Amino acid sequence: METEQSIGSAFKQGSLAGMPIFLGYMPIAIAYGVLASQSGLTIFETTMMSVLVFAGAAQFMAANMMAQGALFLQIVVATFVLNFRHFIMSMSFMNQLKNYSLPWKFGLSLGLTDETFAVSALHKKETNKENSMFFYLALILTAYFSWIVGSFAGALLGEIIPSQLSDSMGIALYAMFIGLLTPSVKKEWRIGVVAVISMLLNFIFSEFVGLDTGWAIVLATVVGSLMAIPMMKEDDAS
Repeated sequence: METEQSIGSAFKQGSLAGMPIFLGYMPIAIAYGVLASQSGLTIFETTMMSVLVFAGAAQFMAANMMAQGALFLQIVVATFVLNFRHFIMSMSFMNQLKNYSLPWKFGLSLGLTDETFAVSALHKKETNKENSMFFYLALILTAYFSWIVGSFAGALLGEIIPSQLSDSMGIALYAMFIGLLTPSVKKEWRIGVVAVISMLLNFIFSEFVGLDTGWAIVLATVVGSLMAIPMMKEDDAS
């Protein structure tokens, strides 16, 4: 039985639930904006990437690959592999929203990120309330708005701050991936092994095989992911 709740109340509660994401996204989005500006993207292009893509790690990777002169196809393949986890998150999220109509399921799934998925999972009981879809909508829009505004601000800063300072913002790319990797390695050490193997493969492909930077990253990502499959199966069996 659904608990009564107005649209306004659901939206307010969702916005409040999304505020920690809002505050966490802002500095990362600014760093992305500066890095994208440094990579040669205009303020409009930097902001529109956040509007249309809304995937922090993928945008950092894309901006970095653009700076290294990677081809469009290379960027698409690399970011696709990186974001493949969103298929799993979407299926889980769809199951959580099984009582919603298809348009709501489809629309809300477009706003899934690691953070919005995690917060949504902590508020599963919201689906038992009336107008609960507006809770998840507000949660996602709060995160989305933060990412876009931060990206725009970072792009502006990239045009203003000295080049020496903007160059140093590239460290944010590595900080983000370390931040994504560390919790996973704490839970499963084999993930750390896969990451190290992928880095070594990237080095081998670029330095010894002679592949350009873009294809070296793509191939290392794909091969590393394939190697992880039997390793993870071995872990499940044990």
